[in-house]
Amino acid sequence: MIVILFFVPNLSQARELHGRLGVGFNSEFANSSLAGGVPGVSLKYGLTRDIGFEVIAGVATSSPTNSVTAVKLAKHLFMETNLNFSFFLGGGILSGGGNSGAEFMGGFGAEFFIPGIESLGFSTDVGASFDNLSGSFVVKTLGVSFLNAGIHFYF
Repeated sequence: MIVILFFVPNLSQARELHGRLGVGFNSEFANSSLAGGVPGVSLKYGLTRDIGFEVIAGVATSSPTNSVTAVKLAKHLFMETNLNFSFFLGGGILSGGGNSGAEFMGGFGAEFFIPGIESLGFSTDVGASFDNLSGSFVVKTLGVSFLNAGIHFYF
């Protein structure tokens, strides 16, 4: 029986997100760590089986204002039953702390799903970012847990 399961590759399928919309949050852009920082509301969509697109928007009307408008594109490199490992690129327009600027990021990420809760995805990202929100250009490493990279519910 074990030998038969080993030779039948279709018994374990990757988490299929093609055509599915995920609603959640993303708090990995530089403005979220400033005073009055806010996470962005995030929409993730599976364009194809191995390409995903994310739109992020958030605002705080406090003084000074804090906002983020960003996009991320992910290419799935390795897919397991409850995990998708991907390469991502992202960019956004930010404001916070009385300044405004842009941020660009890239790296690798994983979105994992708890067995039995197939519609809830938890994301983590590692890589680097480049921003000028502080008034000067800053390059920094990126290591973001699911508490900041996002949790999404897929329809």
